[in-house]
Amino acid sequence: MSDPSKSADALSAIFERLIATHGPITLTHYMGESNTRYYGDRDPLGEGGDFITAPEISQMFGELIGLWLADIWIRAGREEPIHFVELGPGRGTLARDALRAAKRYGLEPKVHFVESSTALKDIQLATVPQAQWHHDLSTVSLYGPLLIVANEFLDALPIRQLVMTEAGWRERLVGCRDSQFIPLAGDKPMDAAVPEAMREAQVGTILETCPGAAATAYEIAGRLVDQGGAALLIDYGHDEAHTGSTLQAVRSHRRVDPFAMPGEADLTAHVDFSALVPIAESRGCRWLGTVNQGRWLRELGIETRAESLSAFAPEHAKAIQAAKDRLIGEGQMGALFKVMGLAAPHWPEGVGF
Repeated sequence: MSDPSKSADALSAIFERLIATHGPITLTHYMGESNTRYYGDRDPLGEGGDFITAPEISQMFGELIGLWLADIWIRAGREEPIHFVELGPGRGTLARDALRAAKRYGLEPKVHFVESSTALKDIQLATVPQAQWHHDLSTVSLYGPLLIVANEFLDALPIRQLVMTEAGWRERLVGCRDSQFIPLAGDKPMDAAVPEAMREAQVGTILETCPGAAATAYEIAGRLVDQGGAALLIDYGHDEAHTGSTLQAVRSHRRVDPFAMPGEADLTAHVDFSALVPIAESRGCRWLGTVNQGRWLRELGIETRAESLSAFAPEHAKAIQAAKDRLIGEGQMGALFKVMGLAAPHWPEGVGF
């Protein structure tokens, strides 16, 4: 594994030379290159990393996802072959827990991971050795329904921002001043790219979009319509259109300046789930709903599962209850994180929506 600090220094130098030669770069370019470098050769997860995700908090998260997938597959007719596909599978923890739970109900799918990180692939191989790896969805089998899960995947895809200036709408770019990267407004008019209702917004208003999330939703929806299946998109974000920048960076479990250390911190933005619904529906895919993670996990029985685990291992009861509260608490992950469900037109409704 390469030294992250050397990697980050190299990326900063590349950005600085690029900006000096060609002028400011787009935020999309900055975030995309930064996260490619960041995720390329490290395991950022866990207490010793930069952040922790729901599957690492408790096995209950993955187990309930596995039960949801098994339930909708059974009610859809148990079609085979069936494929489990996870986008950005982290350490493979969610898949391991979900597949274990689903197996109890006869669901034993072929496993596909969409992953680009070499470091994480090595860990995933040890956790879920039967998985097949893909760079994107295009090489996943075209035959048989797909059960797709994307947990904290969309938030790391590069965003685009437009900002209202005194001269009108402009794209938000990244420049460099005294070796410090700073956001600034470009000089090309972008009013035509803004919805008409927003054309006269107040100066300083920021509109944020994520082309990668839109493309992912479009691709998933099309595959579900063609092949059958269902998808769960789980991430932090909002289910109504918002204005303002949500770009943030995390390192060692703490917020840092997103422009301070490209390639060395995890850059993310809130997912606009409301923008993904019409994209999926445009392909004929069914939108099952978008609900708070806390409500969804309660509907699936996380409280009962926590009690069961606590009774089985009373010495861990306090930790189990704390993990449950972290996943569903309104002030923790329960309200900020959303679960969006999609399904093929002929597939049944999904529990919890």
